[in-house]
Amino acid sequence: MSFLHGLADRDRVFDFLVPQASPVDVRHGPILYLEDVSVSFDGFKAINDLNLTIDDGELRCIIGPNGAGKTTMMDIITGKTRPDTGSVWFGSRHNLLTKNEPEIARLGIGRKFQKPTVFEALSVFENLELAMATDKSLWPTLVARRNADLRNRIEEVMETVGLSALSRRQAGILSHGQKQWLEIGMLLMQRPRLLLVDEPVAGMTEQEMERTAELLKGLAGKHSVVVVEHDMGFVRSIARTVTVLHQGSVLAEGSMDKVASDPRVVEVYLGGDEEAA
Repeated sequence: MSFLHGLADRDRVFDFLVPQASPVDVRHGPILYLEDVSVSFDGFKAINDLNLTIDDGELRCIIGPNGAGKTTMMDIITGKTRPDTGSVWFGSRHNLLTKNEPEIARLGIGRKFQKPTVFEALSVFENLELAMATDKSLWPTLVARRNADLRNRIEEVMETVGLSALSRRQAGILSHGQKQWLEIGMLLMQRPRLLLVDEPVAGMTEQEMERTAELLKGLAGKHSVVVVEHDMGFVRSIARTVTVLHQGSVLAEGSMDKVASDPRVVEVYLGGDEEAA
């Protein structure tokens, strides 16, 4: 038996494939820190001297009118967009502006876009298995084998997102809400320290929204979670701190009651009707 064949027959995941905890240091400050960040596109200042801090384990909601800079902010954090000025730190050691998108993801920052992107022909279990934070090069993919730790991790994530009973169901026939939960589960398989979640309840039923609120609140503490959302009822149900963006900078910040009563927020976003925003 050849050496390579012997490796391939081992019924385990090799140590170098097992996802490691993110080496982020939060002993001396927040997990995410943006200072004086600005970026312009064709003369339009999408982000304008933005200052924002997120504490380790915090659940923060970001709201604001269209064009306020919410998506651009997430693009900057994840390395998709480089700002013209400012600094962005993940913990006290990692300058995100010196890293590319894959490097930032490997540090432990996961992003969920508004539209779920799951592998519809695969089962819930297989989607989570594929999302495991491993070396995706050809050789490790060929030699890796499912083991008890991997299966336990998948089952733990399925339980967290409420899909244990649907483990063998094809992702393509899940409801919209279930697809959203599956995609959150796929991010959780990568053991992120920080989750950026974009409009998670758009298109959901009331029951799905309630389940999503419980899911996100349950993730807080174990992860830091930043939620961008327009549904003010949903924001009120999950948020302890809300940040309002306007014209690329922070307009107001505090509890939902505090920002909802701020005349500036009412003028530029809520329009006097919180539920209409």
